[in-house]
Amino acid sequence: MKLATFAHGGKISYGAVIGNDIVDLGAKFGDRYPDLRSLLDGDGLAEAQRTIATATPGVSADDVTWLPVIPNPDKIICVGLNYRSHIGETGRTSAEERPVIFTRFAASQVGHLQSMICPVESERFDYEGELVAVIGKRGRRIAESDALDHVAGYSIYNDGSVRDFQLHTHQWGPGKNFEGTGAFGPWMVTSDAFGDPYTHNLTTRLNGAVMQDSSIGLMVFNIQAVIAYASTFTELLPGDVIVTGTPGGVGNARKPPIYMHDGDTVEVEITGIGTLRNPVVKERS
Repeated sequence: MKLATFAHGGKISYGAVIGNDIVDLGAKFGDRYPDLRSLLDGDGLAEAQRTIATATPGVSADDVTWLPVIPNPDKIICVGLNYRSHIGETGRTSAEERPVIFTRFAASQVGHLQSMICPVESERFDYEGELVAVIGKRGRRIAESDALDHVAGYSIYNDGSVRDFQLHTHQWGPGKNFEGTGAFGPWMVTSDAFGDPYTHNLTTRLNGAVMQDSSIGLMVFNIQAVIAYASTFTELLPGDVIVTGTPGGVGNARKPPIYMHDGDTVEVEITGIGTLRNPVVKERS
């Protein structure tokens, strides 16, 4: 299944994307599962699949505003420096012993086709294409051998980075949490449909030019290791978003650097999911 959150007819809902149409699951489930996070929390994926099998899509994808796949996660956990190609371009000589973790706020996210916003304070707004693992089953101190059983599905993130602020100190939070800087979408592909995440490829394009191109299998810390580590210090809940790191090719490491500017279009494509596409606009002061 492809599951997405969207706005249509003045209402926010979620549903299953089938071709260019959507089965509005929010309308069918009502207060029982009012949003995609609650569907995951209620272990409702199997029921959603049964509903889709007999439903007629009632919404055209051309008529919706795409929202972040999970607009209201309890937490967004991001991994830094998780591909050796990216580690090398930052000037570091080796990977860390454990995953580098930072967090995002939900308010910093936008959906597919929505504008990513370059803040007025920045001239160094950078792209970072990444695979997302969406948690479907809660857990604490999850063993690596069980970790993928806790993943409901996979999606795409552009972890837009305000480098000016990210590099003020060793703490990256300020550069990762400006409003409208992280794009998440277009939809989540359930784990059964996505298959082995390490067989897929990630490509980031800026105005059509390829900036990043890597196998997801080249992660330093795989998804199982990240989930096991993160669940040691916090309970992972259904709808939590794990943003797994970006490969080499970021704009800040290029000579000369390449950043996102007003009027640009940035795309992140992951095989087996699709393409997250966003225009870039400069915030007006």
